[in-house]
Amino acid sequence: MNKALIAMSGGVDSSIAALLMKEAGYDCIGVTMRLFDNGTAGISREKSCCSLEDTEDARAVAYKLGIPHYSFNFTEDFKAQVIDKFIKSYESGRTPNPCIDCNRYLKFDRLFRRATELGCDFVVTGHYARIEQSGGRYLLKKAADEGKDQSYVLYAMTQEQLSRAKFPLGGLNKVEVRRIAAEHGFSNAGKRDSQDICFVPDGDYARVIETNTGRTYPHGKFVDRNGIVLGEHKGIIRYTVGQRKGLGLALREPMYVCEKRVSDNTVVLGRNEELFSRELYASDFNWIACSGAPKELRVKAKIRYSHRGQWATVTPEGTDAVRIVFDDPQRAVTPGQAVVLYDGEIVVGGGTVK
Repeated sequence: MNKALIAMSGGVDSSIAALLMKEAGYDCIGVTMRLFDNGTAGISREKSCCSLEDTEDARAVAYKLGIPHYSFNFTEDFKAQVIDKFIKSYESGRTPNPCIDCNRYLKFDRLFRRATELGCDFVVTGHYARIEQSGGRYLLKKAADEGKDQSYVLYAMTQEQLSRAKFPLGGLNKVEVRRIAAEHGFSNAGKRDSQDICFVPDGDYARVIETNTGRTYPHGKFVDRNGIVLGEHKGIIRYTVGQRKGLGLALREPMYVCEKRVSDNTVVLGRNEELFSRELYASDFNWIACSGAPKELRVKAKIRYSHRGQWATVTPEGTDAVRIVFDDPQRAVTPGQAVVLYDGEIVVGGGTVK
């Protein structure tokens, strides 16, 4: 019998993933990763994850399913691979996506190693995505429910990881998942989904950065494209490309963050039309659908999780970098975010916007 380690967050998705794997005949072990303790940070449970209550929810489901449950403390790994990288990215003028780093370094690296130590054949999560094998390669595909699709945050997975991962929810939608949970009497059937970054559940990125570093970040100038000073900003870490609200300025027309210049601690503002661009470069590129960088290709590219993929021409530059030219200009291409390429439902690969 194949042995599966189930990553159980305490939410309904991972709970149903565990149920489906057990019903499929796998020998299951439930595991909750302790990554960050929001409870001790004075943040309410309603806006947090990784809390004691979440662990208890996961344990209750595991007990109901008759499978063992363990809690692993990965807080040091999470701080080094996710929180510290998040901070350095903001300090460098970029806007990171820590959920991608969490998947890359915690769920599909650290947890995979622990699964191997426990003799598990597979690691299972509640992600909405699909894995298929074709032509000697493992392919990552969009979920059947495109509205819940999470393939964007999984683009960094390797062939080895894809061969040992299972996403049981890939063919379901959220309504079905909650219905199954209710039918089986799971206490978390109606539990709200986590919408925020787990260690920034109140959205105050600057507070988290300042708390972790013990530093304050100097004020600087807001300028327009011509260098005319428009006012004073409150620290470059507080802004991201495309932002309009929260600038604290009284301007004659709407202005948006177009650029963050760390070199002189300046935030450049411009009109909405100045946010559009057709070209970007991406580094640290991971190819999934092919064994190496192909020649020029036509795909749809997503530049953020909520972005609807747009047609583009992609030209590899070496093995792990690409140049992407969109057919139509795209708004607020943001350094530090991921760009992920799709051929229909198939994830071709992805990397980090430079």
